[in-house]
Amino acid sequence: MDNDLPPDLVRLRTLETWAANYLTRIRARIAAVERQQAQQQTTPALSAAPPARPAAGPGRARTPDWGLAEAGIGVPTTEIHRGDCWARGRSLVAVSAERARAELADGAQPCAVCRPDRVLNPQ
Repeated sequence: MDNDLPPDLVRLRTLETWAANYLTRIRARIAAVERQQAQQQTTPALSAAPPARPAAGPGRARTPDWGLAEAGIGVPTTEIHRGDCWARGRSLVAVSAERARAELADGAQPCAVCRPDRVLNPQ
């Protein structure tokens, strides 16, 4: 169990400081959520439906289902990726499933990691 920790005191103290700071952040978030829930319980609801939440968290764009990585630096040919593929790169253009199928039929390469061609099955 102790094999995953560094052996020297300097790095152990660094990890201890990081963990303490992170624990402080977690406790602050817990307190904020508890305050928000308490406020919601005391405030009468205007509607029965809960408020809509963003799909990917505050300030983040929704992850697309399918994406197109255009040919360019580091990408020799146009590739189709699943939206959650780790190999997609930074310049993924969100596309619909129909467009992804059409691009595959027109010669775009499927990603070798996420294999969208197995799911999309272009005819």
